[in-house]
Amino acid sequence: MLRSALVLLPAVLMFADPAAANKVFVTNERSNNVTVLDSESWEVIATFPAGNRPRGITISPDGKELYVCASDDDTVRVFDPETYKELHTLPSGPDPELFALDPSGNPLYVANEDDNLVTVVDVKTRQVLAEVPVGVEPEGVAVSPDAKTIINTSETTNMAHFIDASTYQIVHNVRVDQRPRYAEFTADGKKLYVSSEIGGTVSVIDLTAPEPAIAKKIGFAVPGILPEWLQPVGVKATRDGSRVFVALGPANRVAVIDAATDEVLDYLLVGQRVWQMAFTPGEEFLITTNGNSNDVSIVDVKEETVIRSVQVGEQPWGVVVAPN
Repeated sequence: MLRSALVLLPAVLMFADPAAANKVFVTNERSNNVTVLDSESWEVIATFPAGNRPRGITISPDGKELYVCASDDDTVRVFDPETYKELHTLPSGPDPELFALDPSGNPLYVANEDDNLVTVVDVKTRQVLAEVPVGVEPEGVAVSPDAKTIINTSETTNMAHFIDASTYQIVHNVRVDQRPRYAEFTADGKKLYVSSEIGGTVSVIDLTAPEPAIAKKIGFAVPGILPEWLQPVGVKATRDGSRVFVALGPANRVAVIDAATDEVLDYLLVGQRVWQMAFTPGEEFLITTNGNSNDVSIVDVKEETVIRSVQVGEQPWGVVVAPN
């Protein structure tokens, strides 16, 4: 069953807990800025410049530093999430696209699309700790819950690379379908989901065996949508292990997956060319960036229903929510 976007009911706002409000940061790769939303009212509360072609975005665990991949500036820009002032920059290779922070908040692992490297950066000293050679066109980055393994997906090599966080050496390679975009661990660290944009699948990698191996490939089918439009990109798994959400790009849908069976339960209609996603801290809401309709969609996670869309900048790409 397909669900269309709905108008947010006044009761949702009336009974929202003011203490639960968080700032939502959205990178807009064409307008070269970041839009800031309030997660209670869903109003735009600020916009600030973020360099040329901002894409990947994340925030420190203490909420004091906001990191943005300024892809066309070949650097990572660091902002104060309260004042929106740029604090400094961090080194990266050419065309940084996505990155991930160690759960402790340091170091930062940056995928540089144009030099086939993952750059490991100490966010305190602002020094490069290592450069890890990976496949062609690295994009997705993820860190395991125990912080022992870094995942990088290489779009052209069609692999998920498993990097030892202590040695910065690749210890495993898993071939997936064409053009892998994103990697997402389950909270218990037992599974890894890797989306393949052109392949049209999400590979479910079992991490409980001596070596990681693909246990299943999830395919997608939406009535009235051409198969080539079903392009999995962003992936988010709930902490309780019940659901996985997959952004399907130009299909303008988010797939809802039962994480126990890895079967698709539903498709949610969102904005045009849905790309990346982020949960609010309590996972009450999932925010999707929709690059061609210049908006974000707000999904009620419990109800699995789209409740609102909000206009942001031009070609929204990445999204992160400040911690409580």
